[in-house]
Amino acid sequence: MQSLELKQVNKSFGSLQVLSDINLKVEKGEFAVIVGHSGCGKSTALRMFAGLETATTGEVLADGKPIAGPDPQRVMIFQEHALYPWRTVEANVGFGLELAGVDKKEKRARVNAVLDKVGLDGFQRYYPHQLSGGMRQRVAIARALVVDPEVLLLDEPYGALDAITRLQMQNELIKLWRGTGKTMVLITHDIDEAVYLADSIYVMSPRPGRIIQKLTADMPRPRARNSQAFVDLRQQIMDSLDIGTYSI
Repeated sequence: MQSLELKQVNKSFGSLQVLSDINLKVEKGEFAVIVGHSGCGKSTALRMFAGLETATTGEVLADGKPIAGPDPQRVMIFQEHALYPWRTVEANVGFGLELAGVDKKEKRARVNAVLDKVGLDGFQRYYPHQLSGGMRQRVAIARALVVDPEVLLLDEPYGALDAITRLQMQNELIKLWRGTGKTMVLITHDIDEAVYLADSIYVMSPRPGRIIQKLTADMPRPRARNSQAFVDLRQQIMDSLDIGTYSI
């Protein structure tokens, strides 16, 4: 697995400064979450780890080496699943293997194995329009997992889901993480989601985004959302974000 790091990173788009002096390190196999208001630069930071954005100043590193561009070892999963509607679940998940020239027998075996892992065995022949929102997002995760990356970068993947499905998907993501040991970085504006999922939580200020606090969530899993430790950590994040009542 890879470690990831932003060192003294600043990012501007023209005269607009988006990130200011960001220092953030994710250890190998860690589940890190970046939480902050919409528009604070979370997605920009994540895209740097994916090699989709460059820093104006500072260093963006994977295993201590500069990230020069996209790499199949670091795969990004977006809020919009971006599945091809004319391709079946099996064909969507296997698309990356198809591009890589993997032979049909191996491709099918790998696709079936990862669909089983995300709870979609038996849905190989279905099309995206036949699936629920949560199932489509599982297909997107399977498409990322099938190429066996070392890092999963998750850009608010559950933001468009209803509340109950979102809670279910959070549980499934934890199971996947524990089962694969991959490094995971998730961004969210949902404080409960951050506390429920993370080993480490980085709290960002409004634009220009700065890391204003790093918190460690050392509660055992599965986490009880009404436990005192959970409530206390949630309150620390709310205080950092200067939220009087829990409204995010």
